[in-house]
Amino acid sequence: MKEKRIITAALTGAMTPKAKCPAVPVTPEEIAEDAYRCYKAGAAMVHLHMRDENDQPSNDYALFEKTIRLIREKCDIICQPTSTGKIFDDYDVRLDYISKLNPEICSYDSSSLNWMSGNPPYIMAFPPSYVSKQNALMLRQNIKPEIEIFDIGDLGVIDYYTKKGELKPPFHFQLVMGVPGGIPATVENLVILKNRLPENCTWSATGISKNHLPIMYAAIALGGHVRVGMEDTNFYSKGIPATNELLVARAARVIREFDCEPATPDEAREILRIRK
Repeated sequence: MKEKRIITAALTGAMTPKAKCPAVPVTPEEIAEDAYRCYKAGAAMVHLHMRDENDQPSNDYALFEKTIRLIREKCDIICQPTSTGKIFDDYDVRLDYISKLNPEICSYDSSSLNWMSGNPPYIMAFPPSYVSKQNALMLRQNIKPEIEIFDIGDLGVIDYYTKKGELKPPFHFQLVMGVPGGIPATVENLVILKNRLPENCTWSATGISKNHLPIMYAAIALGGHVRVGMEDTNFYSKGIPATNELLVARAARVIREFDCEPATPDEAREILRIRK
């Protein structure tokens, strides 16, 4: 049996406005339709951000609930809501909507980051007092955290909470490389991060903007899973606009060229050891 690799499609993100990039899905209907197209192209999981009626990042539970319900009507792809959404002072709101959604898996951030691509730059804030509450929610409701790693020091924070018993392995890591303020997206740095991960974990990687291709190829070569999508890049290649479906289809083709197969949603659940 061929080795399975998980493709995650990060469909929307919190930054690129639809006016600048019309292919970015922003309404629940658009996101659900894009998720279904990505599922058919080979994605096993979708990473979900919401936008309000003004195309601004939103942590509105109703938007998440409607979007996931519409996706569920089409397919059984794993729905992974963000736990941030670029609204960094609404800590109680974050915990509330994740608790109500009770997803199989959600993104999880443990460390604050100076996000230097904003105008002006801003702090993506995760104070320890909030992180401990987030940890308790994950354990209480058996939600698998996809641990976002923006820099190598984040792994030390995960080790701290693991030793305290607030986080329980086995872990799944998403290595997000190339964010201004985080670790640069080089193959050398990917190897360093991969070699610092704890034993018996699973991991995926993505490179931001023009770095998405070398990181995707290197992650597959190193035995990892991959994240692609318009949250991370707006271009398929130089001068050619992307769509989420195109990016997923290419990742699936490359995985097959490595003599592996894209995982189905249920195969991904087994690999990640998450409940359905």
